[in-house]
Amino acid sequence: MIKLLGSACVLGGGLMFWLMALAEQRRTRMVMGDLLAALRRMREEIRMARTPLPLLLEALAADCRGPETAALFQRSAEAARQGEGLEAAWRVGVRLLPLTPREREALEGLTLRGDEESVCKGISLVITALAKSAEELERQRPERDRRTAALCFSGAALLVILLI
Repeated sequence: MIKLLGSACVLGGGLMFWLMALAEQRRTRMVMGDLLAALRRMREEIRMARTPLPLLLEALAADCRGPETAALFQRSAEAARQGEGLEAAWRVGVRLLPLTPREREALEGLTLRGDEESVCKGISLVITALAKSAEELERQRPERDRRTAALCFSGAALLVILLI
């Protein structure tokens, strides 16, 4: 009876780990979508409306669905308002996002100073890199989901076999 209960617990642990991995992947996709939408809006606001950067960053923070991206834009807005280094605050906020190193590098390289054209060009480059990465994530999603499920459940099954 105890072996059966232990086996059920191990299988439940494998299931929980699988669900947590799926939730983490969903969170990453949500952050990527949030960032892409915010950066596209940022580019248009800078180009068309010429909204001051602190106000724009605050508006973007309010419109973000996820707390991670909202915090990135809010911290950056506060740094811009207080006269601190906006790019340093931006880099710190980017490091807290659940992204791959390649995506973080693209976001950290974003220059938010200079004239309108150079800022928009930088934002466009980042949008292109993030969109390509999001496409790649979505394309690899079914295979990654299968591998994660296989790993979690085969590992749990192996532990159950060892327990019995």
